Amino acid sequence: MTLNRRQTLALMGGAAAAAGLAAPALAQDRKIVVGALRLTSHAASFVAMERGYFREAGLDAELRFFDAAQPMAVAIASGDVDFGITAITGGLISLAEKGAVKVIGGALQEEKGIDGQKFLASDAAFQAGVKTPKDLGGKRYAVTQPGSSFHYMGAKMAAAEGIELEYVPLQKVGAIIGAMKSGQVDGWSIVPHIAKALDGSGAVHIIGDVADYLPDYQVTTVFTSLDNTVNERPLTEDFLKAFSKGVADYNAALVDRTAGEEAQQKMLDLLAPYVYPDDAPEKAKTSILNGAMRLNENAGLTTASVQDQIDWFKAEGMIKDTIGFDTVVDSSFAPVL
Repeated sequence: MTLNRRQTLALMGGAAAAAGLAAPALAQDRKIVVGALRLTSHAASFVAMERGYFREAGLDAELRFFDAAQPMAVAIASGDVDFGITAITGGLISLAEKGAVKVIGGALQEEKGIDGQKFLASDAAFQAGVKTPKDLGGKRYAVTQPGSSFHYMGAKMAAAEGIELEYVPLQKVGAIIGAMKSGQVDGWSIVPHIAKALDGSGAVHIIGDVADYLPDYQVTTVFTSLDNTVNERPLTEDFLKAFSKGVADYNAALVDRTAGEEAQQKMLDLLAPYVYPDDAPEKAKTSILNGAMRLNENAGLTTASVQDQIDWFKAEGMIKDTIGFDTVVDSSFAPVL
């Protein structure tokens, strides 16, 4: 019998889970802090927390929330946070070059056949004729910081379309949403559960798909300190086991939808307070369900996408030319895709 990639990874995950249950975790009652953003891309951490997977792995976990990727990377480097799930940024790569952090796996990924991240236009830009990503040429394009994943997505689209964008750094996702609604910026890209909600309001419009320009894009990664990969390997492995169980539950309930209606509703109930703490539960659950993207099974990492991101940062002069894949990634912890 021939297994496809997903089936193979599922078997590997089952074996890892069985091994984790066969013996007590080596990191019993170890306190860890897990960095997160209030996005479905961080769902595995929320599931592992709520369903006790961290506790089963011997970890006393605390979630610490951030508004953007770069501050989380700095917190990992300083030791204030132990594990994070976030996009690859120029700042993260520079910290890896200094020996402060390492990517140890993958999380959110664009996948053919699954609705993914969207390019957006403000209503003012849309009414002025911005109907496709190419129409954003010469327009104001929102990013959190230079070298962020938003910058990367916009630049790759612009290069493919032969256009130039005016990048506007606004630091936080909330600030970008406000600027898009008020027409202070013209374009942006974001995960579907946020994009669709904004599009439904009429203040912002979906004008394209990120996957058309970046198929198999490894949107977010799992990372930690270099010290954890070298001196705390059992702790790091226990974290990944718990995280991967959260991934499996999330994918089965909301992406593959193989777990059944009851499991789907329980997953939505679990995630809504984390992702949309200020929204009515039913509104929050609808947005989460409509925007569910694939999380990599067993924290597998799509290396071609990571390499492309590193190459882009080099081409933009944001990181040193001497930085290679192994500078950023420790591929010994999770499957390499």
